[in-house]
Amino acid sequence: MSKELNLTLKVWRQAGPTDAGHFDTIAAPGINDEMSFLEMLDQVNERLINDGKEAIVFDHDCREGICGTCSLMINGQAHGPQPGTATCQLHMRKFHDGETITIEPFRATAFPVVRDLMVDRSALDQIMAAGGYITAETGGAPDANLIPIPKPVADAAMDAAACIQCGACVAACPNSAANLFTAAKVSHLNLLPQGQAERYSRVESMVDTMEEFFGSCTNHGECQEACPKEISIDFIALMNKDYLKAKFKNRRTLSRS
Repeated sequence: MSKELNLTLKVWRQAGPTDAGHFDTIAAPGINDEMSFLEMLDQVNERLINDGKEAIVFDHDCREGICGTCSLMINGQAHGPQPGTATCQLHMRKFHDGETITIEPFRATAFPVVRDLMVDRSALDQIMAAGGYITAETGGAPDANLIPIPKPVADAAMDAAACIQCGACVAACPNSAANLFTAAKVSHLNLLPQGQAERYSRVESMVDTMEEFFGSCTNHGECQEACPKEISIDFIALMNKDYLKAKFKNRRTLSRS
């Protein structure tokens, strides 16, 4: 049976990238505990608008844990207290009546605040543009079993491909590193036959681009804990292995040319 929660929200408000920003304390009474966290914010925004106040700006899209836009720090945790869950799939039953909830944007130099809880995560797009694809002739779709792939390899590639590019790994990392994101995007292609032709140019280009925007990984492991898709840090080890090989292979290719 559902119940109502009377909550207090401490919400980060920031007019723009150059504004200093501050916390607003907002009462949120009568919140149904079956609501998702974003539905709760919707209800709070309706009340703010009805009172003639500015609505809280936050990113959202699919609300099905797929798009990765619902990127919020909730009580100091990326996406909130429930492991393996994006903010849009976090339900209010995880909170208690009378609780104060602190809501902030993801904090990282590479993620400048646009307004309130919305940040610019386009630095992740630049990593993808550097090599997160394969170059292949277009045409009709091949048969699903045309290229035999061992099941452990296919499973590992699918685990890496689960990354939704939300940036929680960056927000959770004390160094604001994007190694888990980059490793997932590198590995899901580098593990498959279709990705072999560009394997070493891909990893070198994507890692070098990552290092332009983000800090370095020092194996804290917080990225894995914050990831809503529970992607393993083992992929970082795979990426580092390929990156070291790439530095030798690509250097030899350049010297021959």
